[in-house]
Amino acid sequence: MSRTVKDYVRSIHDFPHEGIIFRDVTTLFADARGFRMAVDQILHAYAGTRIDKVVGLEARGFILGGAVAHQLSTGFVPIRKKGKLPGTVISEAYQLEYGEAIMEIHDDALKPGEKVLIVDDLLATGGTAAAAITLCRRLGAEVIGCAFVIDLPELGGRKVLEGMDMPVHALCEFDGA
Repeated sequence: MSRTVKDYVRSIHDFPHEGIIFRDVTTLFADARGFRMAVDQILHAYAGTRIDKVVGLEARGFILGGAVAHQLSTGFVPIRKKGKLPGTVISEAYQLEYGEAIMEIHDDALKPGEKVLIVDDLLATGGTAAAAITLCRRLGAEVIGCAFVIDLPELGGRKVLEGMDMPVHALCEFDGA
């Protein structure tokens, strides 16, 4: 029987809090066949689409996004948590379940008109990805889509991003939070 990307994802119960099932992609990344499968499936979804830069979200989006950018022979741009990037940045705040967080990008990382693909491991509430879309757009880039390994549909992130007119591609879904 052939394995799917979902088969490589480890589920860890009660992490980081009781009642949460953490979907761990490190087991996917650690397996050469699984990692290759995930990268190839993301690339396949955007075959024939112009992508000037891949934007990866901290931290697991760096791993996946870097591999996708390499395969596309294009540049990679990190979006990080506040205070992690040197140089001049622009910031975007977004809501977490309990409070607020801030994401940043270098103010010269993207040029007006560049077509970018945002990549991350997991889509939950959509806050981080929505902040990333806003940052890219503020720099004048055109975000052509957001790609994730995992979507947690019950948390509504896809609806948030689609409400921003953003196409969403996920390799697999898991029920629950």
